[in-house]
Order: sequence, then C-alpha cells, then structure tokens
Amino acid sequence: MQDKIAAPKGLLRAQKLANLMDTKITIPFVGLRFGLDFIIGLLPVVGDVLTTGISLSIVGLAKSIGVPKQLRYAMLRNIAFDFILGLIPLLGDVMDLFYRSNQKNVRLMEKWWVSQHHAKIKAHSQDALEQWQKNS
Repeated sequence: MQDKIAAPKGLLRAQKLANLMDTKITIPFVGLRFGLDFIIGLLPVVGDVLTTGISLSIVGLAKSIGVPKQLRYAMLRNIAFDFILGLIPLLGDVMDLFYRSNQKNVRLMEKWWVSQHHAKIKAHSQDALEQWQKNS
C-alpha cells in the first residue's frame, strides 16, 4: 500500500484561517454565514486594513507550500478587490458577507495542490479500494 498522502500544514492553516475570517459564524434559521472579516470590517478603514493583513498571511502560506507566483498574483487580486469594496461605506460591509476572498484563495490553493499530487492521490485511492475489496 502507498504511503498516506496528506495536505501540507500550510494549506491546513490557510483553510482554518479562511474559515475563521469568512464563514465561522452562522445565523440560526437564516443560514447566513460570516466571519471576523465582516465584524472587523465594520470599523471604517482600520478594519479593512487589518483584515487585508490577515488575508495576506494566507498568500504567505501559499508561498510556503510552493504555490506559483501567477496563482499568488490572482490571490492578491482577490484581496485587493475585497479591500477596495470594503472601503465603500455600508455597501462594503454588505459585500463582506458575500465576497469571501479568503475562501476563494484557499480554493485556488487546494486546486493547485490536488493538481500537483493527482497521481499520488489516485494511486492511494486505488490501493485503499483494493484493500477494502479484499476485506469485504
């Protein structure tokens, strides 16, 4: 059987941070999810600068796991768009509920990582399936 394949710590940290910033809190019965990005972003300008700094740390985590520059630039564009939207009074606050740049950036990281490890993931899945069939 193949060695177990696992996502790198940088990707796992980015996933947790994106969840905290974008979707950690759920409003019961409505199902609306938001995170600290929305709450901190309610502070005019300062909140947007703080949340942008946190978002940039996800780009740093992307670099640490080897995400290519071109993809990191796309992540920076998502953050810049979120920052600029956040500067617009009221509209920026509402947009923070729906435009989740941290989640978008983590999805870019995940897709890249899976594409880089596709063969290993496929081989591991095949081995696991064969082992399951033997034990059935």
